[in-house]
Amino acid sequence: MTKVKVNPGICGFPAVIKAEKEKGKKVRIFIDTQCEMVQKMIEDISILDMRAAFTGYLNNLVYRSAAMHIKHVACPMPSAILKALEVELGICLPKDVSITFIKE
Repeated sequence: MTKVKVNPGICGFPAVIKAEKEKGKKVRIFIDTQCEMVQKMIEDISILDMRAAFTGYLNNLVYRSAAMHIKHVACPMPSAILKALEVELGICLPKDVSITFIKE
């Protein structure tokens, strides 16, 4: 099982994504968060297959679900979900990602 902790910033709704490989190239996605918008995504993306990691933004199930449910377009959750999927399938190594603001 792959676990990813997401601190999305100012919204104050951190999340833990769990990705668990199932038969074939399918992965079950669990998300523990208080964000109601992200919770609604679970209905659409609870099971993903390897194609989600290789499908462009406009046709990607995760990003389509985010477009329907998440009002904040800069939310990092869709990317984090796909990163967890990639690591769980073994097509990507686990490496932390960050966005850092530089104050000058």
